[in-house]
Amino acid sequence: MSKTWFDTLKRSFADVPVGEGNAISTTEFLEASESLATLFDVLGSKAFTPVKSDLLGNVKKLRDRQLAAPAESETVQALSVNELKTKKHTASEGLLWLVRGLEFTVQSLRRHIDNPAEKLSDSFRGAYGTSLSKHHSWAMGKAFGFAMGAAPDNESFYRSLAYVPAGGSVPEEDKKKIQEKLTREVQALENIVSILQKFQEQPEAKW
Repeated sequence: MSKTWFDTLKRSFADVPVGEGNAISTTEFLEASESLATLFDVLGSKAFTPVKSDLLGNVKKLRDRQLAAPAESETVQALSVNELKTKKHTASEGLLWLVRGLEFTVQSLRRHIDNPAEKLSDSFRGAYGTSLSKHHSWAMGKAFGFAMGAAPDNESFYRSLAYVPAGGSVPEEDKKKIQEKLTREVQALENIVSILQKFQEQPEAKW
């Protein structure tokens, strides 16, 4: 199998360090989040631009805080707690929305892995209904709904991940390898999302 989307990632979530007490390293987490956002380019429709922009906009809020106070931002949790001590919550709110966006993305991919016969657009719609929909306005929900309807069919999705031109096909053996890589990434992201959601439930993470 030649180069795939996974080979282009600057950082995989499977390579994001999780230290003692589930402390998540900030730099690697942000790199992995940026890398995952490129998945929406692979989906091949400009309708996904708002989804990608939302993720990257929240990454920027965290990175701005990290650059402003690097010694207090070595882990994602420390970054948020230390910012909140200053009576500001720009980055912490960015983290809240970033985690929500990552939850939506990983739920979509998990549905696809567990239900390979389901249309990718239905996997995204189902995940949206159990994640982001309850946090979005009507207008934002409409924009995301439009994007999910533009998701490619499953075969086109794998062609894009494998960089196979339209009209070509992905050999079954290569498809299995891609599925293995996708599963690895999803499992790692599920763990990180779970850790951060539990952190955000703590009093020190609220404003």
